[in-house]
Amino acid sequence: MTRKTAVGIALGFATSLAWNPALAHTYGAHGAGLTAGFMHPVMGLDHVLAMVAVGLWAAQRGGADLWRLPAAFIGATVLGMLVALAGIGLPMVELGIAGSVVLLGIFVGLAARIPSPAAMALVALFALFHGYAHGAELPETAVPVLYALGFVAATALLHGIGVGTGLLAKRFGARAAARALRASGILVALAGAFLAAA
Repeated sequence: MTRKTAVGIALGFATSLAWNPALAHTYGAHGAGLTAGFMHPVMGLDHVLAMVAVGLWAAQRGGADLWRLPAAFIGATVLGMLVALAGIGLPMVELGIAGSVVLLGIFVGLAARIPSPAAMALVALFALFHGYAHGAELPETAVPVLYALGFVAATALLHGIGVGTGLLAKRFGARAAARALRASGILVALAGAFLAAA
């Protein structure tokens, strides 16, 4: 992650927190949503693990997948939210979220080198469950657009943490980075299995 990217992410986070009260005044006391949207992924361990794992896998794969995998996840997350807001049912959402943590951890743990389109499709499938949960748990008083902007910002930040961690690990040498990333993936998978069983 470049210094400009890190600064941009930090500024985006700070701006989201600063804007929420002002926008709440615009839409009335019950019109807030940016901070609530931002906090939803951050406060759920399953969301955090999956989104960081996407970033780790993207860093592990390198090349265009550095941005393709996070972009696929973010786009499908928004789609999942829209599906929930439209009242369309999605079966086994909680299982899908927990399963995404396990599988993403396994992909990182095995350094899975499946073709990029397939990796993007899998990431997008997982993201549908996460986005659906965001939409299903939308506070009644929140403005959906602001809420969506909030969770998109949080998702991008978590992906950035994963990508940045993976790229930083590579500075210590390819072999050490490969081991560290694989170990991280195994830990994520185990945590996902625990969450699924809980």
